[in-house]
Amino acid sequence: MQPLTPERTSAQTWDVIVLGAGAAGLMCAAEAGRRGLGVLLLEHGERVGRKILISGGGRCNFTNLHCSPANFLSENPHFAKSALARYTPQDFVRLVEKHHIAYHHKTLGQLFCNGSAQAIVTMLEAECREAKVTVQLRTTVLGVSGAEGRFTVNTAAGDLHAARVVVATGGLSISKMGATGIGYEIARSFGLRIVEPRAALVPLVFSEMDRENWADLSGLSAEVIANAVPLKKQRATPPLFREKFLITHRGVSGPAVLQASSYWNAGEAVRFDLAPQRQVFTPMLEAGTPREAATAYALLREHLPQRMAERWLQLNLPADWKNASVTKLEAALHTWELRPAGDEGFAKAEVTRGGVSTTDLHSTTLQAKTVPGLAFVGEAVDVTGHLGGHNFQWAWASAVAAAAAL
Repeated sequence: MQPLTPERTSAQTWDVIVLGAGAAGLMCAAEAGRRGLGVLLLEHGERVGRKILISGGGRCNFTNLHCSPANFLSENPHFAKSALARYTPQDFVRLVEKHHIAYHHKTLGQLFCNGSAQAIVTMLEAECREAKVTVQLRTTVLGVSGAEGRFTVNTAAGDLHAARVVVATGGLSISKMGATGIGYEIARSFGLRIVEPRAALVPLVFSEMDRENWADLSGLSAEVIANAVPLKKQRATPPLFREKFLITHRGVSGPAVLQASSYWNAGEAVRFDLAPQRQVFTPMLEAGTPREAATAYALLREHLPQRMAERWLQLNLPADWKNASVTKLEAALHTWELRPAGDEGFAKAEVTRGGVSTTDLHSTTLQAKTVPGLAFVGEAVDVTGHLGGHNFQWAWASAVAAAAAL
């Protein structure tokens, strides 16, 4: 797909202009074009689908077989239901199979390409070509004005005109890929509300004390259950995530931490069960079992890396080995808490939490309630998925829902 010169497009009024050629933008453009609409897809970078290419370790975790509304955060937890019901993971799998892309199921419903993530980008490019979508690269969008039937898209190369506009500009995550807040600026210019954008699916940073205690164990990992510990006044209880935990030189990461980070707020703790569904120290309560530090170390090393087991016990060693102390030590192992000093920010975040308020959008069309013909899809919207292909499924589903209503 070669970029077109501004002169070839500036005088034309398109049926639809889609802003952003990421996952949601490519999907929406292809779907709209397939419906017979004249579609212009604008991308400020030099190529399409750049975040797709780096996703899933370069193999693109393109959907999740178990995806449901329960896998998403939003101020309106019901908003995503309509789009997700109308375009399912199985629908996207059929598209992948149509293009003969080999894939595999990893764990927890996650589907990955057998080869490179480039296969998904190539597939979406082919879909756009078949739908006669015009793609224009290296085009910086400055804003949008007007109303349905007569929108003007202001770009650094001149104005473009369309009957309808779809904003698929993403969020602020992975800033090195050129993420900007233009989608939020466009929404605000039309009076739409923005739920504060925050880093999500992001590593957490140690406090000074925890850094002294744990940073030298960088690289150690274990399977845990993790969850953010909400402030007392919060109503919703964050879900539990049983996945891998990783110590880094700056803090904690791994799938369990990334999942919990989406629910974590500054000043709160993250709680870890370091031995899920296991009783580690209670055997010491049995008659004839030595009650001493050496026995506790031996028991804990069966569940945690040796150095991590030793460090945790050094920091939590009881004053005595009475029944109550052993019971308390067992409980502490399953409710260990860290209070992060912060997170690694948008530079390391996989997605953005927050975005255009779902209160101001129709859930069936993704169009602004007060601005017919102006839709927002994908990461730009206040719908944030769990790790494991859910954010891609929201990109595909919201894009198809928006295209169907154009």
